[in-house]
Amino acid sequence: MDNTVCGRVYVLDISSATDVSSHRFGDVPHWENAKVTDLHHDAAGALSISAVERDTGLSKDVLRVWERRYGFPQPLRDEHGERLYPMLQVERLRAIKRLMDAGHRPGKLLALSENAFAVLAREQEARQSRDSTGDLQREIFARILAHDMPGLRRQLTELLIRHGLHEFVSEIVIPLSRAVAEGWMRGELQLYHERAWAEQVRLVLQTLLSTLPPGESPPRVLLTTLPNEPSALGLTTLEAMLAAEGAAAVSLGPQTPIPEIIAAAEAFHADVVLLSFSAAYGSKQAAVGVEALRSLLPATQALWIGGDLVRRIRRDLAGVSQAAAPRELVALIRQWRALNDGSVERSTSD
Repeated sequence: MDNTVCGRVYVLDISSATDVSSHRFGDVPHWENAKVTDLHHDAAGALSISAVERDTGLSKDVLRVWERRYGFPQPLRDEHGERLYPMLQVERLRAIKRLMDAGHRPGKLLALSENAFAVLAREQEARQSRDSTGDLQREIFARILAHDMPGLRRQLTELLIRHGLHEFVSEIVIPLSRAVAEGWMRGELQLYHERAWAEQVRLVLQTLLSTLPPGESPPRVLLTTLPNEPSALGLTTLEAMLAAEGAAAVSLGPQTPIPEIIAAAEAFHADVVLLSFSAAYGSKQAAVGVEALRSLLPATQALWIGGDLVRRIRRDLAGVSQAAAPRELVALIRQWRALNDGSVERSTSD
């Protein structure tokens, strides 16, 4: 049986996928007869079963049972026979986990057609967004105002375990960080409240990173911020997303002078330099600094920028890729791997 994967569900965009509405994940012989090799996706960026467990919150045993019982997921195999899960399958697993948390039975979810699953996921996402965002924000604000930092960190850790890394960053940390910043601007919170929130999030992510093996897959990414950008939370968030993709990453911490970034990129043989910018950083100042760095980096080293500020940069920066959201950073990683597929083996053996 050809280990393949069907359309994108997590982002609920199946417009470009082959029509698989009549295929059901519970009908394994049906998949075999369909010969869906046209839906096969490159293994570049595929995750190991351990990484999928961390990312989705679904245990290895559950993944193996579903594979046998329902025919999904359908992992690829590496040269050692170990399972590798293409990212489209991981995205569907994330959506399944969210629906399970809402009370849906996995057997019914895995038996749904592609279109039916997409509709259900869309409805559930809208419902949860309405119901949970406001409640969670009120809970977080209450802990911050009560100066309950141990309780806040416990709650964040529970959310990370429940939702998995990708969703925790995308759907919880980033929206709540914006809400906390807006609360400060409205006078509901003090500046020290915002900084205490950011530090608790950073500590939770840093604790997770300390338990993960170092990423070894290309690209090799050097992370830092420019001078006068002290925010470490953005760096830790980006580092966590890189870890989820298995990318090799080295963080210099915040506020590194441009000459030192150039020297470090050469010393660490970086394929990519990734700068983080918080919303508080000046957009014009950022553009000037980024363009200066780009002019000094070798053309063979990519320059990426990420963080909330990216949304406010109103012009394209030549030779610079921008990631305003975690999914955009993930897309840049996969795009780099696709474009540099021939050099990946050489890079990992350096």
